Amino acid sequence: MATTGQASGGRGDGRLTERGIYTAALRLIDADGIGALSMRKLAGVLGVNPMSLYHHVPNKAALLRGVKNLVAAQFRPRVDGGSWQEQLHRFAEDFRALAHRHPNLIVHSLASPDFIEPEDPFWTGLTGLLHNAGLPVAEVTHVGAVLTSLFSGFLLAEANGTLGRLATLQPAPTQATAAARSGADADGDARFEFAIQTLIAGLQAHLGPATSR
Repeated sequence: MATTGQASGGRGDGRLTERGIYTAALRLIDADGIGALSMRKLAGVLGVNPMSLYHHVPNKAALLRGVKNLVAAQFRPRVDGGSWQEQLHRFAEDFRALAHRHPNLIVHSLASPDFIEPEDPFWTGLTGLLHNAGLPVAEVTHVGAVLTSLFSGFLLAEANGTLGRLATLQPAPTQATAAARSGADADGDARFEFAIQTLIAGLQAHLGPATSR
């Protein structure tokens, strides 16, 4: 007998849902990476016939879009209370935390030009925050695009190891390099803090003294 969440795989089997498919696919991606995901392997995890998946998801590209949208919907930034600088800081921290929960998906998604969609909580939250900070309406999209590109670049460099590798390239004794590697997590947090403070300082300068608080 099939256990809960498993089915023999027919068109009419109500236990096989798009959300269940995307959730299972995300678990596979988190564990083994995008390259390990296939419709056949996913069907095995769900306990269904591979062909039954195509009644819900037409192909792997659509499957990945669904997984991305599933993760995007999990983003719930803490943007209530405090100055816009504090809100932007928390916003960035929360998105980084989400990225760290799904690094395999993030590395794959950041390579796509449609990584951020207009209706994504990230984009609606960021543009709303910029508007509330006092940025002229005509500049919100432009500044939001720049901040998103800079922040996404940081996350990609962090996730694929580029940031950590570059941080050890400066001339230094072997002992110092080894020490830097042993403190990679703490150094990563410090580099993130520096990046966010730099972005905030740049935006604050752009907005002028009237919106500094």
